Amino acid sequence: MKENRRGFIKKAAGSALAMIAAPYIIPGTALGKNGALAPSERIVFGGIGLGSQGMGNSRGFLNKKEIQYVAICDVDARHRNNAMAMINGTYQNNDCRSYGDYREMLEKEKLDAITIAVPDHWHALISTAVANKGIDIYGEKPLARSIKEARAIVNAVNKNNVIWQTGSWQRSLANFHRGAELVINGRVGKVTHVEVGLPNGRKPIGTPPPMPLPEGLDWEMWLGPAPAVPYRGVAHWDWRWIMDYSGGQLTDWAGHHIDIAHWGLGYDKTGPISIEGVGVYPREGIFDVPIAYDFICEYKTGVTMRVANASKQKHGMGTVWHGDKGWVHVDRGDVIRASDPKILEEVIGKDEIQLYKSTDHQQNFIDCIRSREETITPAETAHRSISVGLLGEIAMLTGKKLAWDPEQELITNSAYANRLLVRPYRNPWKLDMIS
Repeated sequence: MKENRRGFIKKAAGSALAMIAAPYIIPGTALGKNGALAPSERIVFGGIGLGSQGMGNSRGFLNKKEIQYVAICDVDARHRNNAMAMINGTYQNNDCRSYGDYREMLEKEKLDAITIAVPDHWHALISTAVANKGIDIYGEKPLARSIKEARAIVNAVNKNNVIWQTGSWQRSLANFHRGAELVINGRVGKVTHVEVGLPNGRKPIGTPPPMPLPEGLDWEMWLGPAPAVPYRGVAHWDWRWIMDYSGGQLTDWAGHHIDIAHWGLGYDKTGPISIEGVGVYPREGIFDVPIAYDFICEYKTGVTMRVANASKQKHGMGTVWHGDKGWVHVDRGDVIRASDPKILEEVIGKDEIQLYKSTDHQQNFIDCIRSREETITPAETAHRSISVGLLGEIAMLTGKKLAWDPEQELITNSAYANRLLVRPYRNPWKLDMIS
């Protein structure tokens, strides 16, 4: 049935007769007062994780007339209520259904696509479950909390022929595309070194005392595979400063600026061969991810990449490719600079490398759901960019220079470091396809 639905979505725009073949029909009321498309032509969406990021993603998709949100899931009732109000308000009906457990939503709903925006320690479990249902995914970066979890997501996506779009939306901005395309076509010569500047971590706050659970928050489900701990008021934004749930700003931003670095190098399907560095960690308190970090990785081509706090990098935030003929720097705010302004005026010829072009990250996902073509930030690409951040984390934690095999995805010079490629899960949670 799922394959029939996909085939229908792909053909519906060109064949009115094909509409009768659609197995999933959205109720007519779901169209709202000004629905432009017939119910059977809409892509049926669900959302898992409706905090600030999830609400932002959903708000963007709600502007797309090709899709229809019919269900949402969050472990916090406040998030569910906010999302329901937004979605039902947009469609001017009360048809959207809500769940506190993603497994129940996947069992009961017939969905074409799901947006996922949950804490990092949940990424792999939820993403593989959704992929194994054959449902297309718009998933947030970082791809996962560990390298083996990220590989499990890629495996599940590939096995089930699922369309995956990562929220690494910088690839859909003109300045990042232009910079990467100039570099990959040799406009700075042979690249020798890359600078990646990322934000600082958060300073420690000590250890707050256990607190009463907010009404409507399922703390046990929020923790999921992470260790059982009392609630201390860090269920939402502040989870990213705790290692059980996140790698901090390093892993949060690796899917942005390291992703762009790889794009310009043509390294979307590979990784470094060595990595070493140092991190500054809080000495006490509940926050334990690095406040500052600085590491260097080397690729088999001889290119080196330094990833560090922006304050330590000459050009600050963003990505800088250094070649033997100059450099190009890209960052948010439409920043694109070069050692020689003439580099930026270079024309990329028809016979040169034309990088994937998208001007709307969410629309790219929708278009690829219909076409079944790969998105601009597929799962393998996201896996390779976050692997650099996660390897940097392991190198800083162990204090060792790590030798990495990017094909076998193993650390070859430290059995202990190799064990850190996956994080332990609390019973009864288990992850399929982890190897």
